Amino acid sequence: MKKILIILLFIFSLYLFSKDDSRISDDSIRFRVIANSNSEEDIKMKELVVKELSSTLFKENTLEGTRSNIISNISQIEKRIDRVFDNNNYDKTYNVIYGMNEFPEKVYNGVVYEKGLYESLVVEIGDGSGNNYWCFLYPSLCLLDYKNGEEEVEYKSKIAEIIDKLF
Repeated sequence: MKKILIILLFIFSLYLFSKDDSRISDDSIRFRVIANSNSEEDIKMKELVVKELSSTLFKENTLEGTRSNIISNISQIEKRIDRVFDNNNYDKTYNVIYGMNEFPEKVYNGVVYEKGLYESLVVEIGDGSGNNYWCFLYPSLCLLDYKNGEEEVEYKSKIAEIIDKLF
């Protein structure tokens, strides 16, 4: 019976996270870090901020847990950003905004993520005119990784990770 449930869960997760699905549920929370500019230093700082915050933000696997984790850790998020900036002698300002934020339309591998207001945590560094990193904190799905100026898509599923651990 347990194996049948795991197989059904796996099939459901494939359906839920298939590349042909053109939108994520309205019950999602996005995460976005916008670089000051596209200079090498600014992009490096954006990447360091994402890396630093990942251990705090990707702990939960429910909508309410993710929301609660963000709200209760805003000051910790700001302290971590301060530490990254201080350790790298980076003197830009930043804003951490949690709530309904505007996102532009994004298209990755034929999947359209519609423009609109979405519940999200946004970190805007300096002028916020550079490339941005964004993903979904809930459901955990990270889409963008800049390498050599090119966009690559990486799909991750918590359910698939759990199933991999079981087998």
